[in-house]
Amino acid sequence: MTEVLLIVGILVAIFVGFNIGGSTTGPAFGPAVGANVITKLMAAGLMSIFFFLGAITIGPQVVETLGRELVQDPSIFTMQSNVAVLFFIGGALFIGNYAGVPASTSMTAVGAIAALGLATGELDWAVMGEIVVWWIVAPIIGFWVAGVVGRYFYPRINAWIAIEGNGGGREMITIDYSGFVPRFRFGENATRREITGAFAVVGIGCLMAFSSGTSNIANAIAPIYGTGDVDMVPLILIGCAAVAVGCFTIARRTLDTLGNDITNLPLTAAIVVAVVASAIVISLSIIGIPASFVVVATMSIIGLGWGRATRTTTLSGVRAGEETRVSVGALTAEEEGEQSPEIGEEEPEDIPKASDLFDPSTTARVILMQNVVPAISTVGAYLTFRFVPIFGF
Repeated sequence: MTEVLLIVGILVAIFVGFNIGGSTTGPAFGPAVGANVITKLMAAGLMSIFFFLGAITIGPQVVETLGRELVQDPSIFTMQSNVAVLFFIGGALFIGNYAGVPASTSMTAVGAIAALGLATGELDWAVMGEIVVWWIVAPIIGFWVAGVVGRYFYPRINAWIAIEGNGGGREMITIDYSGFVPRFRFGENATRREITGAFAVVGIGCLMAFSSGTSNIANAIAPIYGTGDVDMVPLILIGCAAVAVGCFTIARRTLDTLGNDITNLPLTAAIVVAVVASAIVISLSIIGIPASFVVVATMSIIGLGWGRATRTTTLSGVRAGEETRVSVGALTAEEEGEQSPEIGEEEPEDIPKASDLFDPSTTARVILMQNVVPAISTVGAYLTFRFVPIFGF
């Protein structure tokens, strides 16, 4: 019976890893894909590689501590309870991925484990409270920092960097396999600065993928490892393989949502989002908080889009003493070498609609699902552990 449960547990862990790949690829490489820097295929490959590097290097430390800090008595992680925890994590993440909305793996996993601790009376409320506070504060910081940049500083940044995406054309960076040694191929009209910026946003995406591997691998395998039946390295390899499958398949939906549906990201905007989100995620990791990777990155994208849509100007030609404030796009793609206009200097006919820059309906769907998915995992796990007699708690 124990062997059967172990096999079932590993299969459920694979399912969780599959959905982790689907939910974390979008926040890491959605900006680069949305700005036509790289293809979805290249994004999936880079996500798989750097997730594995993070998982195999720093990940074991997170796997060791995940089940010891959040609950007071690790013995509650029986094989039956582990299968149930992983089932709720994977099922809830699958709902988010199917809806094309990347949900927070950390929030979903911690919610299921916390539900087990709550049902058994072993939850460490001090640790849980600290985690929740940072989960609330970090996305707000990301939203407002990106929003301020989008509203007030982006035109100057764009003029300084002088790069933009390819606007729906050929991706800026592709790999040419025609020769004996594969080599990079760049867009026909790409300038040196654009190429440098493209590598920058991809590099930051790789850094986010690495940081995701350091924490999210534990969400898939920590409960199974806690039983002592399987060694660390084989579990990491199994988990990373499952993540890679998710990156190449279901992640395409979240890449579309994060790269295109919320806001139309030029390349400079993609770099801004990646810098803001990765800085927050790394800062949280340094102080030992399981970073809500997806939520921070998503809220940074939303904040930048909001900043673009709420940039204002004063129309000329109105009567003295009257001002008409209208929404304009601070992030519209300027031609290389053009001087970016100050607020109030834009021509009315050049002002795009706010809906072209920031989609409120998609934003509402993203925020709703990112709260619903962890709630499904937490509530479902609690009710199961509290009222189903088979677990014996």
